[in-house]
Amino acid sequence: MQLRFYPYVLKLAHEFAVAAGSRSVTPGVQVEIEYEGVTGYGEASMPPYLGESIESVVSFLQQLDLNRFSDPFCMEDILHYVDDVAVGNAAAKASVDIALHDLTGKLMGLPWHKIWGLDAASAPCTTYTIGMGTPEVVKEKVLEVEGRFRVLKVKLGSDDDRALVRSVRAVTSLPLTVDVNQGWRDRQKALDDIAWLAEQGVMMVEQPLPKDRLDDLAWLTERSPLPIFADESVQRLADVRRLEGVVSGINIKLMKCTGMREAWKMVNLARALGLKVMLGCMTETSCAVSAAAQLSPMADYADLDGNLLISNDPFRGMQVKDGKIVLASAPGIGIMKV
Repeated sequence: MQLRFYPYVLKLAHEFAVAAGSRSVTPGVQVEIEYEGVTGYGEASMPPYLGESIESVVSFLQQLDLNRFSDPFCMEDILHYVDDVAVGNAAAKASVDIALHDLTGKLMGLPWHKIWGLDAASAPCTTYTIGMGTPEVVKEKVLEVEGRFRVLKVKLGSDDDRALVRSVRAVTSLPLTVDVNQGWRDRQKALDDIAWLAEQGVMMVEQPLPKDRLDDLAWLTERSPLPIFADESVQRLADVRRLEGVVSGINIKLMKCTGMREAWKMVNLARALGLKVMLGCMTETSCAVSAAAQLSPMADYADLDGNLLISNDPFRGMQVKDGKIVLASAPGIGIMKV
């Protein structure tokens, strides 16, 4: 197996603001694995909070020797080797995992949702993310996608979150989800704000408190009128069990959990523990978003819009029609270069 990779900077259509800051680009690395003339594609996307960079991903990938494996279908062995090369580096590991899944799916001639026995028609609607901004900018972003989505996701954690929600509500009556990105500190105020959000047609709340405050998250979840989902509090498989009884559900992202193989295990463990599942993404091309979408028929919620937020997507894959995720029938992760 031949491994190739190159940096690729994703350009956002609009400046993207969350509680931790704003950005107009996201660094990425595109990955290819070739075997007997067939190429699988993967991707690492590195928002600042993950602590990875183009340099760290390239350095990690340079350490890999996939030629030691003669069969790409020995995925457990290959990905165990990749995981053991160095600690951390989740996005770098995800890039190899995604490319390997794309390659093996193509060799089998099937998309991964079919290999997993999932019904593409069961894929949920995806939210579309509205970043923080002035009331005028927020309204403009909502009106820009009017009629294309059934659920919107609003980023909170500002100095006046209620004003942000009122701005959205001034121009749409669509159901909303909110993502606080650890932006709230006081659990009682969080509970009061969630009660108000429920009255505004919000469906769920993502990571309202700092990721390590599990006792406070459990307190909030027990009293909240809305489901509470963990995002930053959960990264890999080992984190799932400790969140049983703490939150209502977890947000699984390939760039946090090292890819599709571990995401599949996380979904099944979450279900066994009675946790709801959300599939999310970073700012990514259609490569990584389509890879995550292969799991979407198992999700209660989906936030797979990262490819829709960029202006230089080199792939075509998962589509969104009337707000609903439509999986491609192409083999592997269902993408093609454009």
